[in-house]
Amino acid sequence: MSVPTGLGGPGDADTQAAFAATMVDEWARGGVSHAVVCPGSRSTPLAVALARDRRVAVHVRLDERSAGFIGLGIGMATGTPAVVLTTSGTAAAEVHAAVVEADLARVPVVVCTADRPPELREVGAPQTIDQLQLYGRAVRWFADPGVPAAATRTSWRSLAARAVAESVSGPAGPGPVHLNLPFREPLLGDVVAGGGVTPGRGAGMPWHTVVAGGRLPDEEWLRSRVDGGPLRPASRGVIVAGAGCGEPGPILAMAELLGWPVLADPRSGLRRPVPGVVGAADGILRSDRFADRHLPDCVVRLGERWVSKVVNGFLSRAIDQGALGVVVDPAGRWADPEREVAELVRADPDRFALEVVRRLGGAGGGGHPSWVAEWQQAEDRAQAAMDRLLGGPRRDAAVTEPQLARHLFGRLPDSSTLVVSSSMPIRDIESFAGPRVRPLRVLSNRGANGIDGVVSTATGVALAGPGPTVALVGDLAFLHDVSALVGAEGVDVDLTVVVADNGGGGIFSFLDPASAMDPEMFDTLFATPQAPDPGSVAAGFGWPVDDVGPDAGTAGLEEALARRVGGGSRSVIRVRLPGGAANVAHHHDVGSAVVQAVDQLDEL
Repeated sequence: MSVPTGLGGPGDADTQAAFAATMVDEWARGGVSHAVVCPGSRSTPLAVALARDRRVAVHVRLDERSAGFIGLGIGMATGTPAVVLTTSGTAAAEVHAAVVEADLARVPVVVCTADRPPELREVGAPQTIDQLQLYGRAVRWFADPGVPAAATRTSWRSLAARAVAESVSGPAGPGPVHLNLPFREPLLGDVVAGGGVTPGRGAGMPWHTVVAGGRLPDEEWLRSRVDGGPLRPASRGVIVAGAGCGEPGPILAMAELLGWPVLADPRSGLRRPVPGVVGAADGILRSDRFADRHLPDCVVRLGERWVSKVVNGFLSRAIDQGALGVVVDPAGRWADPEREVAELVRADPDRFALEVVRRLGGAGGGGHPSWVAEWQQAEDRAQAAMDRLLGGPRRDAAVTEPQLARHLFGRLPDSSTLVVSSSMPIRDIESFAGPRVRPLRVLSNRGANGIDGVVSTATGVALAGPGPTVALVGDLAFLHDVSALVGAEGVDVDLTVVVADNGGGGIFSFLDPASAMDPEMFDTLFATPQAPDPGSVAAGFGWPVDDVGPDAGTAGLEEALARRVGGGSRSVIRVRLPGGAANVAHHHDVGSAVVQAVDQLDEL
């Protein structure tokens, strides 16, 4: 009886080489143009095939966790998956966090984990773990096709094409796909000797094309809700627009016909100086007087939720008091953590808005003419109050978190993409970013809401382009993803990382533990200030660093941004900010000024 050794012959290696080359060719036909490859032995056949195909830009990263988030950033920026390739063992497990984020944020990515062949599993072979269904239900599709063999040649293109299709247009929406690919030694082979690349379809077309189309809202539902129902100008409603809400044009047209305000999250692309668009909702709705008098009859949510507890709490109170809550989602995702929404509509947001506009026709403009006007007056006063407190370059005081957020969003070039970390940065951008004629593209890992891989995600976005990429991250998020600073020599991206350095986990100063716990225990368990200086850390990895200290003010910040953003290379701007109680006080002062300005509407 012979004992399997896991060692194949030259023919096996050649077949594996032909398999890998065919997969890469099919991915390129399907639009894949980026691959993030982590060094490793078992993944050699696919790594070599990717490197040899000029249609695919290969980015080599040492850390699999960082590589996963770089792939996520590429998919987030382009809507097309990158291939993320790891070797076997714990390397495959390192990608899990990025897969979870891609699932919840609906970002396409194709993760390929090389594996040992079946005869080397569960026998103590090195660098071997159970990789089957490694990411559980977080993936849109999983396949383990077995070691490539001549008998399976006819399935190779279908496997590659389906991976892209399931990642981009699966029934649950875009998301991650996992291909677990076992290879036998020897791992280097000859593509031609292995039968060559299997023929593809003519004219460079992909093997499978999925025509997903946009979901139309149900006609009967439209009739009942728009024709005399709550989605009409006679109702006092609000439209809540977040990331993934669709194109601005249809939403603004619908809002104008209904006479409803649009509460525009900065990730929506709608935060612009257009009548009825409200960007300062977090501050406005801190006014109990305004909130009590402006509870809507209907809430229509397009795209992701706001982060703001104030905004979400206001909407929940309206629904609790009888407002109709409607969530529009193309994949019908159950996005209702409060379990209060009455109607979840499976429809493409653009198609939904256009169908509402079509049914309203020329019937818009009636109802409550003062409704949207009062929201607009509150918006104008709130933005003016923030301009007074936060606007203009100064050198006489340290930059505050609210100022940093407002300056970044307001002053970056139109062509920029702003990648914002979870925790305080996304909250500050949401609360304090003002309107722009051409809003920035704002991206954020808000699927799982963690601080994992933010610099890596921004690197992926920058690799995909176009235009400069700026990342706003806290000091802890920056240090948490420090391996993202490791890059191949001579490879650069147009990426500026702005580190909001408040000396630890600033968000926890706003929460109960800050006042209820012993200060030393609070610092140890929550604030967790770190000894490494983010600027020194970045410089140690060869990144140019600007340090905006307490005496530089917002003028120093603007000078650093002008020097670095769009320069075509990597850089870090460390902004030293007040932390702890002082940071809480700065936020409170801005919020109080907005509330005071809004409350004065009743006195006019």
